[in-house]
Amino acid sequence: MAPIVRPEELILASASPRRRELLARIIPAFRVVPSLADESSVRKADPVSFAVAAAILKARDVGDRNPGSIILAADTIVSLDGEIFGKPAHRDEARATLRKLSGRRHRVITGVALTRMEEGGILTGYEESFVRFRPLDERTVESYLDTEDHVDKAGSYAIQEVNDAFVEELVGDYDNVVGLPLRLVREMLERFRAGERDGA
Repeated sequence: MAPIVRPEELILASASPRRRELLARIIPAFRVVPSLADESSVRKADPVSFAVAAAILKARDVGDRNPGSIILAADTIVSLDGEIFGKPAHRDEARATLRKLSGRRHRVITGVALTRMEEGGILTGYEESFVRFRPLDERTVESYLDTEDHVDKAGSYAIQEVNDAFVEELVGDYDNVVGLPLRLVREMLERFRAGERDGA
């Protein structure tokens, strides 16, 4: 059986060690080139549109520098009542986010984009999961913030770190909540290899 993609062809446009570890489960080897794109420049009110647009921005940024490679980019956001929560700028913002998520069910959305710039065209998709938090008391929140695991995490938390202490229920793809929905990525890579692009 042919591999989904040749290892030398693929670049993961992410500095996230979590995404690197997840992708290694389905692709034996690949290069990592973090995107320098500014996600704050994305102007989309809809959470799904925002996540997909941010993934496209990252893919094109790395693709411009590596036009012959297949670029895989992803962006994960948390959404509650239409509000989008990305990575917290500081501890106070992380605290405020966790207070909002406490006792509530929120969406975790990862936008995914694939492109090879020398060929043109891009393939996009997204995965959505639902997470319900337990009611979180101040001591639990502050103890978690002390670990600094919230830094660089969409929604100010890493599910693999908080587990049952925070999470009452998870519906959908666990890998998506960690940061890279592998089922979707595998499917998209196969479609991309077959020549499928958005609008084609």
